[in-house]
Amino acid sequence: MSALRLRAARVDGLRQRLSQRDLAVLGALHRVRLLSLNQLQRLVVADGSPAARTRRAQLLMQRLHRHDLVVRLSRVVGGIRAGSSGYIYGLSGLGQAVIDAGGPLGGRRRRIWESKPYFQDHLLAVSELYVQLVEQHRQGRAELLAFDAEPGCWRHFTGSGGELVVVKPDAYVRLGVAAVERSAFIEVDLTTETLPTILKKCLRYIAYWRSGVEQQWRGVFPKVVWLVQNERRAERIGSVIRKLAMDAQTLFEVGLLSGATGLLSGVPQGAAA
Repeated sequence: MSALRLRAARVDGLRQRLSQRDLAVLGALHRVRLLSLNQLQRLVVADGSPAARTRRAQLLMQRLHRHDLVVRLSRVVGGIRAGSSGYIYGLSGLGQAVIDAGGPLGGRRRRIWESKPYFQDHLLAVSELYVQLVEQHRQGRAELLAFDAEPGCWRHFTGSGGELVVVKPDAYVRLGVAAVERSAFIEVDLTTETLPTILKKCLRYIAYWRSGVEQQWRGVFPKVVWLVQNERRAERIGSVIRKLAMDAQTLFEVGLLSGATGLLSGVPQGAAA
């Protein structure tokens, strides 16, 4: 039997043995690329005491790692390795092949690599937003209708000179609140971008809005929501937005990462939809 057939047989065999919880883990990693153990536990291990949930999540990820379905990146916390709870996870090539083997989780291949800490932090911040929106959905506060991370959330349009222009939000979110749908392009800001870069991104969104492509496709142009870590950064990005044309300023909103789910759903935390 050829190496290709052997690999295909291994992929099929693994997929047949995986539980729904295993597939949920692989599907979540396919969606957002990186997840911490805590985030994975909140997504797929909902029952039991906090200690029991953490232990079950650790055993689950150890097993998936042992089968080479996930890659495990060491996370430094407080200057030291934080043990198994400090790992962050992504799909391995084999894990991606299992996802691609068929069914509703199929999709494009993604690679995970050892990246710089600030890039990992950014990916994990987007992942945290996803986890919180899932938790909000389970609580009945807002229905999570769509969450597309990079690159699935990117948009393409033709610029004024006929060139191809790409808008690269960190995520696209669509929520259902009562009879209303709310959609947003998400920009997670961890204070690594300069204000001129922020302005350039805003102008690209404005150009995309003026192109009408999104409105023809979706019927509405999503809010562009900048999520930041503190009020000082919110004010600085707000100052950039206030320099834009008046009609374009309404496209944008700035809020804190700590209150992101309430901002996106319009439902304050603790309130019912």
